[in-house]
Amino acid sequence: MLSRTERQAETRRDLIDAAERRFTDQGFHATSIDAVAAEAGYTKGAVYSNFASKEDLFFAVYERRVDRRVEEMEAALRDAPTTLDAIQRMIPGAGDRPEADDGWLAVFFEFWAHVLRHPELRERFARQHRRVIEPLAKASEELVSERARRQPGETYRLATARFAMQLGLQLERLTQPDVVDADLGRRMGLILMEGESDGLQS
Repeated sequence: MLSRTERQAETRRDLIDAAERRFTDQGFHATSIDAVAAEAGYTKGAVYSNFASKEDLFFAVYERRVDRRVEEMEAALRDAPTTLDAIQRMIPGAGDRPEADDGWLAVFFEFWAHVLRHPELRERFARQHRRVIEPLAKASEELVSERARRQPGETYRLATARFAMQLGLQLERLTQPDVVDADLGRRMGLILMEGESDGLQS
């Protein structure tokens, strides 16, 4: 028999699962708290007992996805034979990593636009961005170190640029899947890394 704490954790997990399905299928604005509650098999009150708002519920979904993505990136950095291989594995669609889910990408960009109009949400959103960029920054720093020169303060900026490029390509892929396939992201990532390497040699 589950304890009260375990039941609460299970309820929260069920609600996050249901919210992820609804947000992915219908979008952020089109998804209601009532719909999430019904999907999970709970009352609307159960949602508000666990989350302060629909935005808070979305953040719970997003933060869990970030947890998983960071684990994948850290595993790539730990297990890949070289740092360059690790960075390539971090690129969406590269290697054995499945193509990103279009429904999630659509609601992610929708919520990003929502955050821009709500300054009180920006820091929490940015904090998740930074978590994803940090493994990339670490990989960039290791790559720079392997090339025998460091650029103090530049590795995080370069990692942010690489992350932004991949996000932009994923956004384009939503409307131009015939142009922006998984291989384009990999190729552009390599071009960017080669450019960084050339800069290090100059």
